[in-house]
Amino acid sequence: MNGLTAQAIHPDEQHAGTVQPASPELADLLIAYLEQIGVEYVFGVPGGAIEPLFNAMARSQRRGGLRPVVARHEAGAAFMADGYARETGKLGVCCATSGPGATNLITGVACAHDNNIPLLAISGLPALPSFGRGALQESTSTGVDAFSMFRHCTRYNAMVSHASQFERKVANALLAAHQMPNGPVHLAIPLDIQRSPIPHVTPAYELTTLLGNKTLLIDERAVWELKNKLQCAPRVVFLVGAGCGEAIEAIMELTKMTKALFVTTPDAKGFINPRHPAYCGVFGFGGHLSANALLGSAPDIVLAFGTGFSELISGGWCGSLLNNLLVHIDDNQENLMRSPMAQMHVRGDIHTVCERLIQWLTADSPSAIQGARDLLGDVHHPQVILQDQESYDSDATPIKPQRLMKILSERCPPHTRFLADIGNSMVWAAHYLQPRDRRLGGVAPEGGFSERRSGNASWFRVIMDFCPMGWSIGASVGVACGNPKYPVVCITGDGAYLMSGQEITVAILEKLTVVFVILNDSALGMVKHGQRMAKAERIGCELPPIDYCKIADAMGVPGHVIESPQELEALDFDAILHRKGPTLIDVRIDGEEVPPIGVRMKALGTLK
Repeated sequence: MNGLTAQAIHPDEQHAGTVQPASPELADLLIAYLEQIGVEYVFGVPGGAIEPLFNAMARSQRRGGLRPVVARHEAGAAFMADGYARETGKLGVCCATSGPGATNLITGVACAHDNNIPLLAISGLPALPSFGRGALQESTSTGVDAFSMFRHCTRYNAMVSHASQFERKVANALLAAHQMPNGPVHLAIPLDIQRSPIPHVTPAYELTTLLGNKTLLIDERAVWELKNKLQCAPRVVFLVGAGCGEAIEAIMELTKMTKALFVTTPDAKGFINPRHPAYCGVFGFGGHLSANALLGSAPDIVLAFGTGFSELISGGWCGSLLNNLLVHIDDNQENLMRSPMAQMHVRGDIHTVCERLIQWLTADSPSAIQGARDLLGDVHHPQVILQDQESYDSDATPIKPQRLMKILSERCPPHTRFLADIGNSMVWAAHYLQPRDRRLGGVAPEGGFSERRSGNASWFRVIMDFCPMGWSIGASVGVACGNPKYPVVCITGDGAYLMSGQEITVAILEKLTVVFVILNDSALGMVKHGQRMAKAERIGCELPPIDYCKIADAMGVPGHVIESPQELEALDFDAILHRKGPTLIDVRIDGEEVPPIGVRMKALGTLK
């Protein structure tokens, strides 16, 4: 980026009503760093204590640089930054004013922390001289200490108390967000520090190279030992986790070489072709009986790649998985700490580990790995077994949520990005959504579409840890901002939509192709079914009947009410998925259908 001086302000900035600073400010330097590392958007809500940052973004936007996307709530801004980071692989950035603006960010930042999403949260503070004097919305130790609240959900948390600290702390924050494990960082910047004049805007540190240098170290001795184990193990099972995005092609090649069968965690389903011949389904929350059966079929070895074995991922810490058959492969030490029962840990970059295994297995005599396989002949394995095939194919009215997932799978093109909210929406999608793909297994997608595989190329995104309702609504907007050429489908419940549905208006202004599919059963569905399954009191789960299309119409969003499979099939999906703007589909589902939530009920100890 060229240095910006007081004498070199773009002529377009001298328009009426804009007050220009006498010289560039520290807020401009922060924007320069974000532009240096390729950030295109900052998601946030403006306010007095963050005004200089928005002024700096206005100047950047007029120069063709990054620009703000204004959310309706700060939690929505953090969710948008989360979705943007997942789709692009770049840093997600969100901002808020002091006090309640900062505390509203915390839910989204905490979600990013538990899901290892690189994110920068910027909060404003009143000017330093006003600290302790009852300044409006003060959020330091002399007020409601929101700054300290971020300490527990970030990888780096700093307040800039002197202009001379500014650049170093910005650089530290950006580097910390990309350290392993990735995660959110927070900078709290007082108003007067943001306004501090500087002679020019040229970053002193070049961070692009540092952020792009990923450590590819592996434990060579452990990988060699694992290679020997694979050569002696006739029945190999892979568990693919969310940390495998960049390694998925190598993992799939390894499945061919070892004739392994594999399952995925719910949040890794989007990396694979759900019709791959060796795929046995999702293990964990919303998972498949075929996945449970595979892991319970006494394999010789289970290789788990890139997963933290949390409650929803491990099937409620299922005993059939967490035993001494397990080999845990990960570059995240926090994940490895959750599998002390494993017979072996292989620490290092997952892609590099797989490439090394492929290299060594290929170099050995073909009989070294094939001999044991020949004893088995043609491997027979269960296909993915759906909990309720009859409802999946049902033409009944009201529409079954299983059938809704089938139609979305069939009617949305291969490059669609699906996001599902926590709750019944997530388990219905994790279990039944299976688009006709895809990019792996030698199957060319329809229309000749092709996509280079990366850690961000996931067709299905859910969250497994922390799990705030409404996440998918904001995250869908962030995904669409990061990759506007692909349609985005947000699958959410009516309860989650009532929490965060206002963010649909951001998609209106940004002209984003996002389809909001609301599973409308006038209830907090997971609460309702959980109470029934536990034979608990039925309380607090009812929602009023609402016509969400009328709300959408008032906002200028086209909407459709769907009660039957025939009505859904009749929709012009091609037009909807090419429209430059959001669409809302209010699906009146059969609320009596029981979702596959047994894993959660067992973990709660309430399954009757």
